[in-house]
Amino acid sequence: MTEAALRAARANVDEIAALIDWIGDDGWTRPSACAGWRVVDMIAHLGAVATSIVAPTPPDPDAPPMPAERERQHDVLVDRRRSWSVEEVVGEWRTNTPKLLAALAGLQQGEAAAKEVTLPGLGTYPQHMLANALAFDTFCHLRNDLLRPAGPLELDLPEPDDDRVRPAVEWMLAGLPQMQGPELTTTVVAPITLELDGPGATTVTVLPAEAGGLLGVVPGDGGDVRVRSSATAFVRWGTTRDGWREHATVVGRAELATPFLDTLNII
Repeated sequence: MTEAALRAARANVDEIAALIDWIGDDGWTRPSACAGWRVVDMIAHLGAVATSIVAPTPPDPDAPPMPAERERQHDVLVDRRRSWSVEEVVGEWRTNTPKLLAALAGLQQGEAAAKEVTLPGLGTYPQHMLANALAFDTFCHLRNDLLRPAGPLELDLPEPDDDRVRPAVEWMLAGLPQMQGPELTTTVVAPITLELDGPGATTVTVLPAEAGGLLGVVPGDGGDVRVRSSATAFVRWGTTRDGWREHATVVGRAELATPFLDTLNII
């Protein structure tokens, strides 16, 4: 299944733990590269995600309903922790992240691995791919929002390798047909091949949806229109942290790829 994704998630978590130990008092309130979130808010987000899975609390009947959009749900959870001290934020993350990793380890084999789970606003996936979701979330926030060159912090870590990038890209490609629904589906009218090189390299083709269905994402080269980029850059522009034109090249009829590339926004 996706034991490789679980290993990547564990490695990312270890690096986040090293970053937490390294951050000085003045580092916690620096703005991250995620608009509106400070460094401490980014750790609060990661802790909140772990808690929501391994130690969910009953809904407060007096609390306003969570917004339907997944990104806004994250904002709400972070906002609820803005009054917390750094120690409280880090304590939640340190307590529940190991529990989350242990829970994900139990979803890598047998019937539990193949059982499907629906994540509000994100789509439906086999449970073993939740390890990919964590690998993506930790990699993306650590490497793109916290650490330089885009983030405010500078910690000497090895360059991302295939073992780190590939599970994150796998999650992005699994979510691509589902996360935006018709907004993205209608932009693909001919096969578009994504050629991603470097660590995490892969080639897939995005196929137009059949009537009432979702886009297809299949391995290999299946289209005359090609979008070429590094896989690490795809993590940035595929999540709209950068514009795709900064990193990707279109070969073939650009007018067929541009609406798709302009709309894509994986979370």
